[in-house]
Amino acid sequence: MNRLVENLRFAFTAIRGHKLRAVLTISGIVIGVATVIAMVSLIVGFNNSVMDSYKSFGATLVQFQKFDPRFGPGRRSADERNRKNLTYEDAVAMKRLCPSMLAVSPERYWFTDVGSSVPTVVYNGTEATPDTVGGVTEEYPVANNHFARDGRFITEADVTHHAAVIVLGGGVAETLFPMRDPIGKIVTLNGRRFTVIGVLEKQGSTFFESTDSHVLIPITTFDTDFPWIKRVQGVNIATVPKSPELVSAAIDEGTSVLRMLRKVPFNKPNDFGIMTPDKLIENFKAISGVVTLAMLIVSSIALLVGGVGIMNIMLVSVTERTREIGVRKAIGAVRRDIVVQFLIEAMSLAGMGGAIGISTGIAIAAIVRAVSPLQTATPLWSIVVGFSVSLSIGLVFGVYPAWKAAKLDPIESLRYE
Repeated sequence: MNRLVENLRFAFTAIRGHKLRAVLTISGIVIGVATVIAMVSLIVGFNNSVMDSYKSFGATLVQFQKFDPRFGPGRRSADERNRKNLTYEDAVAMKRLCPSMLAVSPERYWFTDVGSSVPTVVYNGTEATPDTVGGVTEEYPVANNHFARDGRFITEADVTHHAAVIVLGGGVAETLFPMRDPIGKIVTLNGRRFTVIGVLEKQGSTFFESTDSHVLIPITTFDTDFPWIKRVQGVNIATVPKSPELVSAAIDEGTSVLRMLRKVPFNKPNDFGIMTPDKLIENFKAISGVVTLAMLIVSSIALLVGGVGIMNIMLVSVTERTREIGVRKAIGAVRRDIVVQFLIEAMSLAGMGGAIGISTGIAIAAIVRAVSPLQTATPLWSIVVGFSVSLSIGLVFGVYPAWKAAKLDPIESLRYE
């Protein structure tokens, strides 16, 4: 212990004696570790936001759709683009033939990118622009785990009679009716008058979208007012099983029904997609894993540069302190003492760089979180790994200078000027 304390004192004395050189030496370590901490914080926070967004759909949601689920942009294959749309009748058949399903919700949406902007909702001259207009049925709240906060939701009778009723997202309601009760009021959507029957519970901001900016009408009314969307998009069919244990059964039953209705041969793959939160999370993790790998490669280059800098400065230090090494050997120090001395000095430099890099990375993550909507989270393991790697860099790149110092002949060292 005494030798360790003595070697640490030697190391910090040498570092204090060449402050500027020490700062320049550890800059590569600082940059590398700070990059790792900041990027891990961003990626973990981003992952958490995405996971929360996926899970907000409901842990047991199973959605049948035209295209296979995926995360990120890219061109669909010709086979996918040529698939037939799913239909409202498909959903009706699934509701009838799938005993494990608690709810089957056919949903049709007008997004901004369908070909023109979504129409505004108008009340007494005040306009609100929703991001999505949806045509749904009474099954929507259960299937999507999203219910009306005020008033009521769309009923089977509303769907049957093509009722001109509308349910507003929380944000749309707040824009049109600040400090007022919207239930029973008449609004205009695309030139048609609708009675507000309900307001959805607030969902808040998510990574993908928020239903706070949606408006929902009966799917039959939607098809009457916007028939071109029915032709272009078909429907998505959101389903939930009667219990979490029946998720696999719901997928199997729904798949069998759709394959039968769409006349898919037994030896051909599905001509429709099945989306579950787990599947989307799996796709996302595959992409985020590639991003993480790229980040690690970039930060590793910075750490390598820092390690080379430490080796270089330690070789210079060995040359400058040749007489000191000779004196230590002359009074009884053995090779092991010299090796430990210079290894501790190299690891002290690297450890200081690691500590500064960790602090810098955490500060960067905090600034990003404060000035942007991006969420960040710095896991404890990243701090431990960052500091451990920096110490390892000092150990690995300090071995050769320490070995070279230990091999010096004490007599020649004492003669060195």
